Amino acid sequence: MVNRHISRRGFLKAVGVGAASLAMPGGRLLGEVCGDRPNIILIMADDMGYSDIGCYGGEIATPNIDRLAANGLRFTQFYNTARCCPTRASLMTGLYPHQTGMGWMTAANLGYEGYKGDLNNRCVTIAELLKRRGYSTYMAGKWHVTYNGYFEGPKHSWPCQRGFDRFYGTLSGGGNYFDPTALTRDNTRIKAPGEGYYYTDAISDNAAKFIKEHEVSKGDEPYFLYVAYTSPHWPLHAKPHDIERYRGKYIKGWDALRVERHRRMIEMGLVEESWEITPRDVKAKSWEEVDAAKGELWDLRMAVYAAQIDCMDQGIGQIVSAVEKSGKLDNTLIMFLSDNGGCAEGISRAKKDIKLLGAEDSFESYRVNWANASNTPFRLYKHWVHEGGIATPLVVHWPGRIKARGEQRHQPGHVIDIMATCIDITGAKYPRKHKGKKIVPLEGKSLVPAFDNWLIEREAIYWEHEGNRAIRVGKWKLVAKGKEGAWELYDLEADRTELNDLAKWYPDRVKKLAEMWQRWAEHSKVLPLDGRGWNERLKTDKGPPLAEGKI
Repeated sequence: MVNRHISRRGFLKAVGVGAASLAMPGGRLLGEVCGDRPNIILIMADDMGYSDIGCYGGEIATPNIDRLAANGLRFTQFYNTARCCPTRASLMTGLYPHQTGMGWMTAANLGYEGYKGDLNNRCVTIAELLKRRGYSTYMAGKWHVTYNGYFEGPKHSWPCQRGFDRFYGTLSGGGNYFDPTALTRDNTRIKAPGEGYYYTDAISDNAAKFIKEHEVSKGDEPYFLYVAYTSPHWPLHAKPHDIERYRGKYIKGWDALRVERHRRMIEMGLVEESWEITPRDVKAKSWEEVDAAKGELWDLRMAVYAAQIDCMDQGIGQIVSAVEKSGKLDNTLIMFLSDNGGCAEGISRAKKDIKLLGAEDSFESYRVNWANASNTPFRLYKHWVHEGGIATPLVVHWPGRIKARGEQRHQPGHVIDIMATCIDITGAKYPRKHKGKKIVPLEGKSLVPAFDNWLIEREAIYWEHEGNRAIRVGKWKLVAKGKEGAWELYDLEADRTELNDLAKWYPDRVKKLAEMWQRWAEHSKVLPLDGRGWNERLKTDKGPPLAEGKI
């Protein structure tokens, strides 16, 4: 019998290869929950680093997210897939992204089953599944699992065709916060209203409105609400009063910020003191080398980024308030996470006048310099599957079910586990077929055992994105940078910041894990492995995938 209270080290020593379920005393299966079906609110940030929010060591004001963490749980080793489209596909389906057709992005159909760029019909979404269980289903925000060529139709992979009763948001990825691309209400494309409009606020307003309207018309029924912010994805767009709160806060520079965040993370127990912080990225200068004028611009970049997260947190407070006013907060499961690590992309498409940065006329990113701080203390960024690209905060709040308050859970989890968790707590059944099509078996594991600090056993967790590859089994992680990159091996119990490659010391372990990864890749439609960049992939776009039912 596994100890009920599992520490980080205790978990890593206990877990191995296996997939058996555990039982609690008296024969009650882990994951059984009593009482009414809970409401479920799933909130996702976009391009937000592991250490940005307050309860994960950041200095950005996130009191509403922090309050959820203080009255719930923080997972310290939870993972996404390193990129927006693949993570959203996995989050919604409980499958690895290639199994849903979303091995890359919605920008192109690359001609292979795992890379169609459109959510296929061999998966079922959380919304589709919970509708069968009597849930009302709502979504506000970024969808980004519909092929770009379908923004005007056909609509088979739009939210309302994939299980949502109501939708307000964008079909596309990141874009202008004052005039977002492919803005849609339900099944109708719409225009942003103009002056005074800000997309983050609109997402929050519509999410809170869905809750309020549900309570009026269907108050006795449960609901599933998916809130997918574009914040803090580039471009750096924020409201002036939010930006002003952070001006001057980052004039200390990225070097000092990384040290401060790392110290707080150690104090919070999020990371081990023995995990040495990674060196500053070679692409970023020492802050001491930055002159005063450029320092002011860099300070403003991070101030706008922080303002974007601050505004999102304000909106989350608005959503939680709507739940509180309904009297159903105790029986509402709220989960908050990010779709990938901080983004190092250097984006600049507009005037570089410092006075414009943050306004609609600007289109900038915060770049590798600040992304390095966002992902403290880990290596690399969005795109890559080293820890900086795939580690996400996961805050879980469910007062009526989770008795722990402010505790942490150190065992690994993955976005594929969200579907399995929703199934577990609602009593839903994962189908073999949906709309006459055979469905790929569920890959994720329910997180409910971890709510009570019980071990979740699994064989492994796998990754692939743009040729970047990884597998994690217990404390061991095998990872490679790029299609041609050599395998690196890390003991994450001793070295989660991935600074001490042990591959040459454990060749048999490397061989075994690499063989496991290869079998998974063949099984999960990952191959042929493609290491080309964005522009090269766009050149080989095969055009729209075949319509629903013909894929």
